[in-house]
Amino acid sequence: MPYTIGFDREKYIAMQSEHITARREAIGGKLYLEMGGKLFDDHHASRVLPGFTPDNKIAMLDRIKDEIEIIICFNAGDVVRQKMRADLGITYEEDVLRLIDVFRERGFLVENVVCTQLEGANANVEAFLERLTRLGLKVARHYMIPGYPNDTSTVVSEEGFGRNEYVETTRDLIVMTAPGPGSGKLATCLSQVYNDNKRGIPAGYAKFETFPIWNLPLSHPVNLAYEAATVDLDDVNVIDQYHLDAYGEQVTSYNRDIEVFPLLRTLLKEATGKEPYKSPTDMGVNMAGYCISDDAACRHASEQEIIRRYYKALVDERRSDRDSTESDRVLNVMRKANVTAADRAVVAPAMEIADATGKPGAALELPSGQIVTGKTSDLLGPSAAVLLNALKSLAGIKDEVHLLSPASIEPIQSLKTRHLGSINPRLHTDEVLIALSVSASVNPQAQVALDHLKYLRGCDAHVTTILGSVDEGIFRSLGVLVTSEPEYWKKALYHKR
Repeated sequence: MPYTIGFDREKYIAMQSEHITARREAIGGKLYLEMGGKLFDDHHASRVLPGFTPDNKIAMLDRIKDEIEIIICFNAGDVVRQKMRADLGITYEEDVLRLIDVFRERGFLVENVVCTQLEGANANVEAFLERLTRLGLKVARHYMIPGYPNDTSTVVSEEGFGRNEYVETTRDLIVMTAPGPGSGKLATCLSQVYNDNKRGIPAGYAKFETFPIWNLPLSHPVNLAYEAATVDLDDVNVIDQYHLDAYGEQVTSYNRDIEVFPLLRTLLKEATGKEPYKSPTDMGVNMAGYCISDDAACRHASEQEIIRRYYKALVDERRSDRDSTESDRVLNVMRKANVTAADRAVVAPAMEIADATGKPGAALELPSGQIVTGKTSDLLGPSAAVLLNALKSLAGIKDEVHLLSPASIEPIQSLKTRHLGSINPRLHTDEVLIALSVSASVNPQAQVALDHLKYLRGCDAHVTTILGSVDEGIFRSLGVLVTSEPEYWKKALYHKR
């Protein structure tokens, strides 16, 4: 099925910003808004809701940025462990700086950083906090609270939230974000709500998390794709029973929100003297479900994402020699969605190439629905071959036409085998693109092929061997949604990424 827009981006931006403003006005003071997921690079949402762009959330906040102040929090333990963002290859502490730069470049107010879950002294943590201070940021320290969150009498007291350093804010809508999960966003919001109310400043809490989408059924593929994306956390979508009891309306939530709600409700009541929410769904401000313009397109996109998550889990388990716990969980989600790997159109053609040649093969589905394939040769690996064939097809260039000149290929092969220690002269995807760029100066058709790279974004591809980091990175940069079989081409104990 070719890529079809299924989500109204502009409607979402308008509706979501208006709803957040309305919630702040209903609170009647400061609103601390916990942002779940990724704020400006939400690629999962863009895959399952075609038309939702990775920057949709930040574009929505742009509408009301003069009312917003952003606080970034991070877990002290993540600095001690030097935790990495796998998608970016940087530590959480470096991502704090990156986030500040990105927000400021877009005109958002970012002055405060909160270090959460401090317990004892650590040289690395203190060095980072000093670095933040030297960079002109205001740093607050929040501490481990014994019995958090269950011992509410201690948590909501001078020995609990009252011990944390107070963050002075200058605006009434405070967005709480972080480099990743487990950073202490919720506790920081509640701590601020407690300390504001203690100072006579009305303050409340709300949560903005795109998935699961509360007004879509449990079994909707968009919500099932969220389950598939969080198998490492073992999240499960469930009916919000609190909402059903309070309003007689059946809506979708997930297990962690349901489990923590009684405690959260108690904490908010003790911190503010009010009980603002009757259900976890009440806390949310997500309007995404109202902005689906083509349900069939979103269903199809989500089903494909579930299958992609299955292959990712298989490959991750193979790479790290883990058991099949995560892939089994995704397989269970696939059963709920009534899909199998056979529903991924590029899998069978890639496998057919591998079976026919005895070497790795690849297949890619173009926006028109046409499928092109690539095989392993002395010159090209399957990823490079399918990329080149896809560009030819998109540009209307005949298959027998050679886009790469020997003058552009031979120096790359020579460099690899004679000087870089490689025994494999085949070109990877990055090398093919370099060779194509060099050839473009003497071959107009090579330039035409390069001009069609943009049409690969959103295309699905499958390769019958585990991808190396280079090919994986190029496909990601091009926006190609690639999966692979959990098999290495050559049997070995060590495989270079």
